[in-house]
Amino acid sequence: MSSPDGPAPDGLRAVDVLTVTAVTDVTPSVRRVLLTGSPDAVAAAGPTVNLLVPRVGDDAPRWPRIQRDGRIVWPEGSHGIALRSYTARRQDPAAGELEIDFVLHGDGPAAAWAGAARPGALLGVAGAASLAERPARWVLMVGDETALPAITRLLAAADPATTGVAYLEVAGPEEEQPLAAPPGVAVHWLHRDGTPPGESTLLVDAVAGLDRPETDDLFAWVGAESAAVRAIRADLRGRWGLSRAQHHAIGYWRRGRAMSPAG
Repeated sequence: MSSPDGPAPDGLRAVDVLTVTAVTDVTPSVRRVLLTGSPDAVAAAGPTVNLLVPRVGDDAPRWPRIQRDGRIVWPEGSHGIALRSYTARRQDPAAGELEIDFVLHGDGPAAAWAGAARPGALLGVAGAASLAERPARWVLMVGDETALPAITRLLAAADPATTGVAYLEVAGPEEEQPLAAPPGVAVHWLHRDGTPPGESTLLVDAVAGLDRPETDDLFAWVGAESAAVRAIRADLRGRWGLSRAQHHAIGYWRRGRAMSPAG
């Protein structure tokens, strides 16, 4: 279902509400949720989407409303809804379908909701943004489980002639997922092998051991735990000398806090 056309007399509009139609465990720690809604609602929900996550078992959430400038107006009193940013792994507006991958080993409201999600459950949408990508002849993609949906989309949309490297950190081989990438992009899966999420240096070490390619037509995209992202960003800006236009590095979650996005 989606919001009615046009704002209410007070200038506020209802949020778009999507309905769960299928739930699939793609790896031991990643659950894929298929949502359906109107073509307009699905088209507007990504690639990075602000999800409104109800409490587990709440079949009638008190949804906020949206101002004309996009700001969220919450209902008075306890509303019990968490705002989390995720990457839509797949959007198909024509079919009215949206897929979101949730990492289940976090302990936040989104992981709890996804762990209990069943067909018929509701999820709200309150705005979206780009992945801040930039086409380039050579690309570096770096991320952990939370960034896999974003990196999957970026590599699938890349020009087939693109070259580069992708470093993807997961718990072990059982967490690897099929990934479509241009033939010239080398994909490396890095396994923590028992090290807790956020405590390994796999991504930082991998980038530190990589020499900058001999081209200025390059772009680096990084998404992972905040401390790892800061270290990689410093390496790319310092040793590689990348400008702001040549990289995008975002901390998707912080060690010691609940994992929120899955990309």
